[in-house]
Amino acid sequence: MSQSVDVTFFYNFRSPYCYLVSNTVWDVFENFNTTLVWRPLGGWAGRSDPDRAKIKIPLVRQDIKRWAKKLGIPMNPPPITTDPTRAGAASLLAEREGKLKDYIVEVMRTEWAEGQDIGDLDVLRGVAQRIGLDPDAVAQAADDAVNLAALDRHAAEAQEHGVFGVPTFIIGEDIFWGNDRLDFVRDHLRDLGAEK
Repeated sequence: MSQSVDVTFFYNFRSPYCYLVSNTVWDVFENFNTTLVWRPLGGWAGRSDPDRAKIKIPLVRQDIKRWAKKLGIPMNPPPITTDPTRAGAASLLAEREGKLKDYIVEVMRTEWAEGQDIGDLDVLRGVAQRIGLDPDAVAQAADDAVNLAALDRHAAEAQEHGVFGVPTFIIGEDIFWGNDRLDFVRDHLRDLGAEK
């Protein structure tokens, strides 16, 4: 197959399940003839609403702890008040600068392994410095009105597709939801003849 397959990737930096795929998702874009259609979300988009989240947190923390152990990655949740919106907005700059993979991996490590609040601009500046982005440009992008409007458009797009959780991958008419669906994404891409 010579034509690249679009893989739309809905992602919220506050989701622990997005943390679980932050290191393992990249072979989908490196070993298959695919184009990443990056769709970061902010706030509560793609996540359970606050009231439901309060009920889910104890179970989710248990589940994530098991997954982290299985994957051999550290787990130290950030403050409960952490807002992912700025991280999502700044990811659009990282994408434009060709640093999206590095940005996602480092933001998620900082948040979920070190337990830092990624809504804090100084934390995002530190991420930028570690991956070779301009810290001030990242801080500016995090509050940029155009980037924030893009997050809102992504949330509306997610709703149109019936996306109710993250991470979610859309390939054509097929929707794959969850960190444990990556094998199905790979199988589908093989079925499409997209393996390099």
